[in-house]
Amino acid sequence: IKSSAASDVYKRQRIANGDVRTALNAIELAILTTEADGNGVIHITEDIAAESIQQKLINCDDQQFYDMLSAFCKSLRGSDSDAALFWFSRLLYAGADPRMLARRIIAHASEDVGLANPIAMLQAVAAGQALELIGMPEARLPMSQAIIAICESPKSNSVVCAIDAAMADAESARGQVPPSLRDTHYKGADRLGAGGGYLYPHDYPGHWVKQQYMPDEIKDHEYYHPSNQGHEAKIHKHEK
Repeated sequence: IKSSAASDVYKRQRIANGDVRTALNAIELAILTTEADGNGVIHITEDIAAESIQQKLINCDDQQFYDMLSAFCKSLRGSDSDAALFWFSRLLYAGADPRMLARRIIAHASEDVGLANPIAMLQAVAAGQALELIGMPEARLPMSQAIIAICESPKSNSVVCAIDAAMADAESARGQVPPSLRDTHYKGADRLGAGGGYLYPHDYPGHWVKQQYMPDEIKDHEYYHPSNQGHEAKIHKHEK
């Protein structure tokens, strides 16, 4: 028995939605219904595999694949549950690796929802873990749950904006650690001024005290600007 191309094996695995029993049944049916050539070899093509599994393979070139992936990501960001589920389904039928889709779901839970609804990240990570634990096709359920949770959540991109700004400063490697924040877990640290003047927040009302944590060169830089969406509105109000 020979496949017409190495990629067929991958596609047949995906079209079975990760269900080994479905894949084996399809292979058995394909063998029983396909005539061998003059050398006694049975060639199982994509069309035969699709017919055997009673589903139609979606022909998808690289550009179509990335267009669908882009549509999926933009639907998550745009809060359209129906569209996100549709493109998620199309990508699965087209042979997309569910693990790749799980990574995108987790990324968007932070990039487009963030602290506006922290539960969305937990849903997304749990869906990724479920995929590893139970596999497909069952994992499509927790993954769909995470997709809907992200779409229906209030949106905020404050997290991605904050880390992008911090990374830009970190790339320039500006500033030294203030003496009050330096490590004191070695002999002679006090003689070098390490830890001097540090204020222990839990000793103060509200478990907070004003002190400088940033290097002098960028002490006035602010990265995180909470939105007024969802849970993050509480942080926004507190900072004001």
